[in-house]
Amino acid sequence: MSETKEEKIRILYVDDEENNLQAFKATFRRDYKVSIAISAQEAREFLKTQEVDIIITDQRMPDETGVDFLASIIPLYPDPIRILLTGYTDIQAVIDAINKGQVYHYLTKPWEEDYLRTVINNAFEVLSLRRENKKLTEDLIKANDQLEFLLRQNLLS
Repeated sequence: MSETKEEKIRILYVDDEENNLQAFKATFRRDYKVSIAISAQEAREFLKTQEVDIIITDQRMPDETGVDFLASIIPLYPDPIRILLTGYTDIQAVIDAINKGQVYHYLTKPWEEDYLRTVINNAFEVLSLRRENKKLTEDLIKANDQLEFLLRQNLLS
């Protein structure tokens, strides 16, 4: 992905294990703009000042689960695509992730680099399509308003 043509995909990776944060950053920093947070609270503080395209979070963290964190930020940050990572196969976490956290994808740890890269790129494609759809809808509403205005002008003259 060329930085001159378009900016790197902005990812926020949230995990309570420092080793996982550093491994993720080292693996993906050349391809993406990677930011890391060691807790849900730190991630919230980061989101107040920085925009991200994709949020990847661990499920099992001491203060708050990944699902609870993702669900809590939806009202303020509905747009980023959400991906959940867990070292456990907990079917309730999967169900909660989909229902509460509006999670795009669920992965088990340890993640496999090429597969995670594919998931990230696919997630960004979904985000790009959503953004384009939103823009087209706004443009259509604007054009419709202008058309209605012109029609009213013609009817009055």
